[in-house]
Amino acid sequence: MTNAIEELKKAINDNFVGKQEVVENLLICLLAGGHVLLEDVPGVGKTTLARTLAKAVDLSFGRIQFTPDTLPSDVTGVSVLNMKTGEFEYREGAIMRQLILADEINRTSPKTQAALLEAMAEGHVTVDDREIRLPEPFMVVATQNPVEFVGTYPLPEAQLDRFMMKLSVGYPEAADEIRMTRRFLEGRTSDTVESVLNAEGLRKMKEETRAVNVSDAILTYADEIVNLTRKESRFVLGVSPRAMIQMVCAAQAKSVLAGRDYVIPDDIKAIAVNTLHHRVSLTYEARVAGAKVDDVIYENVLKARIPMV
Repeated sequence: MTNAIEELKKAINDNFVGKQEVVENLLICLLAGGHVLLEDVPGVGKTTLARTLAKAVDLSFGRIQFTPDTLPSDVTGVSVLNMKTGEFEYREGAIMRQLILADEINRTSPKTQAALLEAMAEGHVTVDDREIRLPEPFMVVATQNPVEFVGTYPLPEAQLDRFMMKLSVGYPEAADEIRMTRRFLEGRTSDTVESVLNAEGLRKMKEETRAVNVSDAILTYADEIVNLTRKESRFVLGVSPRAMIQMVCAAQAKSVLAGRDYVIPDDIKAIAVNTLHHRVSLTYEARVAGAKVDDVIYENVLKARIPMV
């Protein structure tokens, strides 16, 4: 599996220039079966990253451009009466793809945002009391712009908790930006990326990832980090049990990327901030004092007792 992962990394990094850490975290979520929220300013390559991943793994790709008038049925699909048979038939929505780019998810109404909840959490949608399974594997990569607030609807905590990680792409370095522009001028885009894996290969890799050994000591370590966020006076609320599960699953994928079949404390430490920071919010007093969510989480990670494994 190590060779397949390296080929996948190379295929993505060759097209998505200069952001190896972001690519690695995206692959962690892919292997762990999680969803990703990309929060960043426009034009830094969020859509390109999602398209490149879909092409490299040869997954069916769907893009939902969210706007204030996007309806839940646009996402999930709708039942339509067949005049010949007199029966209702399901017409699939944009969600029926293996990799979904939910673009500018915070621009649509809470009702439409909620249409993603069932799909992300359960792997199916319900249309007119009919449960319809989504294709496997299934992953949502959502984007949102953090600097525009007019006409936006902030994601509720329940929606945010469905994302395994929230990532920021950031601006590229000068050399990477020049290289990126040169590739575009030469016509090398995400559409030219060659597939190095397929859906069946990905399913096997996900099964192997889930089989990675997690000792009781590691689970205790992860649980201590989670409980420290619940006791943290600078947070309004601590993280949910789902956060614990997703953090451990992400650590399994992190160990796979490192070529191991067991999780070590460093795997937990490496992914803790990205898996927890969107699930907590600072109190008013902490914000006034200039506290940063990531810094507070990392302080709690350092407080947790590292187990001997």
